[in-house]
Amino acid sequence: MTQAQYDLVVVGGGPGGYVAAIRAAQLGLKTALVEKAQLGGICLNWGCIPTKALLRSADVLRMVRDAARFGVKVAQPEVDLKTMVERSRAVSAQLQGGVGYLMKKNKVTVVNGHARLAGKGKLEVSGAEGKSTLSARHIILATGARARVLPGLTPDGDSVWSYREALVPTRVPKHLVVIGAGAIGIEFASFYHALGAKVSVVEMAERVLPVEDEEISAYVGESLRKEGMQLYLGSRIASSNKRGAGQAAEWTLTLDGKHKETLTADVVLTAAGIVGNVEELGLEGTAVKVDRSHIVTDAYGATGEPGVYAIGDVAGAPWLAHKASHEAIICVEKIAGKNPHALDASKIPACTYSHPQVASVGMTEAQAKAAGRQIRVGKFPFAVNGKALAMGATGGFTKVIFDKASGELLGAHMVGEEVTEMIQGYTIARELETTEAELMETIFPHPTQSEAMHEAVLAAYERALHI
Repeated sequence: MTQAQYDLVVVGGGPGGYVAAIRAAQLGLKTALVEKAQLGGICLNWGCIPTKALLRSADVLRMVRDAARFGVKVAQPEVDLKTMVERSRAVSAQLQGGVGYLMKKNKVTVVNGHARLAGKGKLEVSGAEGKSTLSARHIILATGARARVLPGLTPDGDSVWSYREALVPTRVPKHLVVIGAGAIGIEFASFYHALGAKVSVVEMAERVLPVEDEEISAYVGESLRKEGMQLYLGSRIASSNKRGAGQAAEWTLTLDGKHKETLTADVVLTAAGIVGNVEELGLEGTAVKVDRSHIVTDAYGATGEPGVYAIGDVAGAPWLAHKASHEAIICVEKIAGKNPHALDASKIPACTYSHPQVASVGMTEAQAKAAGRQIRVGKFPFAVNGKALAMGATGGFTKVIFDKASGELLGAHMVGEEVTEMIQGYTIARELETTEAELMETIFPHPTQSEAMHEAVLAAYERALHI
């Protein structure tokens, strides 16, 4: 058994783990990263990146189908699923290689294997080449999370899919039932519907994207229905039964709640939450606390066990890659004796890459009211935005919420084409504690869809110019 000594060892090579390793190396800490599967973690290999590659294929398919409206005549497009999947995997592989390069560039030692705590400041790593012991003054757990498995619906790679199976399909389902209308469920619903599948979505909440502002959720729900999807909201799967096997399999799903119906489908996609990867980490006998499968930490990632930290999905919501990366920097800088600001979850943007896209940061209107704030709300539709009209992207709107007394931007919410590329403007505004006064004085370029962001601010103060 070999032994090695480090200042910091990071367990998990996802967007939290590898960023933590890079920042630690930049700060002069001798650093190792332990990863049992692929560098980049779930996000890069089986989440954020490959889904966006597939969704881009769906966007191109929609554009080609709609080409005649722009005066472009093309033949009826065909879906080449194999090539779509191959391109998606190639994108992930390229970025995975990039993470490996960054580890070498920053002189981070990468150890392949499964790590578990083995006493104060020690990790036992089991890999293909046997066992080794790593010693470090500081250990960061960045082990991520996995899809929640529903009773009777264990993913089998055939007729029951999780996000992993949905990313490497060999066929387009005839009827796909998506369980869960959060970001993951709605993104896959959008993708498979574009490819020609009949799609039904079952959600226990009364609306799709239930964490988003109610007006945004309502707009997305109506858009999905107009596209032909069936939404069963306020409902749950009461029972499930499978007949047959392979592509001939058929699921009968009985719904309970608001909808009491029976659905039949050849594929069921479960997207009903996640579970933190806390098993087999050697947490037993330590002061690390676990609450509902997530490790409890302070605002800087420290657990109850001295020298042990946790970041990213395993440390709880929001389960977002950029949150994990930012937590990584905060945690490492605190370890290195710097004075970083604690994580402020209200400044973390959220994006859903469905059709239409959704992006938000800060409070919803309901949350602002529940907090006792007196507010001003401004909205502006893309239907009267010049660039959106030129692009044929007139669906959706921008909504902003201000504190009436101070002018503080409490929240911003957007739905429409490529809004995920615009929300950063409002995110920066919140980080800089910008008020309505500065936003009104900001000059937005014309013609751009971002002008709707400016007009929404003006609308909150009854100064909108183009509506």
